[in-house]
Amino acid sequence: MQTAIPCLQMRGGTSKGAYFLASDLPDDVAARDRILLAVMGSPDKRQIDGIGGADPLTSKVAIVSRSSRPGIDVDYLFCQVWVDKAEVSTQQNCGNILAAVAPFAAPMLRAIATERRAAHAPETTAPEIKLAPAKSAV
Repeated sequence: MQTAIPCLQMRGGTSKGAYFLASDLPDDVAARDRILLAVMGSPDKRQIDGIGGADPLTSKVAIVSRSSRPGIDVDYLFCQVWVDKAEVSTQQNCGNILAAVAPFAAPMLRAIATERRAAHAPETTAPEIKLAPAKSAV
């Protein structure tokens, strides 16, 4: 049985990745990683059954959520999905994938800005939006 999970494939810098909202993925890390492996088509050096591009530069994932941390608006978790082994790593980061987090999160960021504007006088300047990496789930 297959389940539809919203995903947007975007290029960030020289990398290409799959972008997900954390709320669309399971909280259980093992279940989440099984989904990410299937999405990318790993483990298979060609990734023929997924959207991965058979190269580490094109087998990356960003998981994005609204932050619960004070002073931070959006959290993201970078996941490197290995091409030729059934492994997902959250131990590193990727600035290229980070470059596309804000455009992916634009609807979320608009909602945050609207909430802040409603809480402040209309003549107040636009609020600052802050992004931060999520803490690794490992």
